Amino acid sequence: MSEIKIKPLTEEEKNKWPTNVIVPLDLEFEDDRGKIVPLVDLPMESCVIIDSKKSTVRANHYHKTDWHFCYVVEGKIKYYHRPHGDTGKGENVIINKGELFFTPPMVDHSMVFLEDTIFLTLGRNSRSQEVYEKDVERIDYIDPDSVTV
Repeated sequence: MSEIKIKPLTEEEKNKWPTNVIVPLDLEFEDDRGKIVPLVDLPMESCVIIDSKKSTVRANHYHKTDWHFCYVVEGKIKYYHRPHGDTGKGENVIINKGELFFTPPMVDHSMVFLEDTIFLTLGRNSRSQEVYEKDVERIDYIDPDSVTV
């Protein structure tokens, strides 16, 4: 079996990241056929759609090199984040339907679903299980048993 390699991060790549969790969407294009809403214009290797039930928890991890944009198609998320290594509560923000948010590498993050939710995740690295597992580190950030919605 060949060794799984993760691309190192570059300063040029870091300079293109958003500076806030919530990412303002570019102007949409609309005509008689409907509309186009640009989400992300960066090189990436994965796009997944995730369906999550109300009152469940996802993430509770950080990524060494991966980053991801998430776009909420339906539902609502309470998103927790803090710099990796910080043991405090960090910050949280409510992400609503139609909003885009960003998680850079080395940020502990967790998502609590306030409603049944469907969201897209657009990521830097491949989402193959081998690549994903090499880059992700699971942590105890939000206790799923203590979640109340």
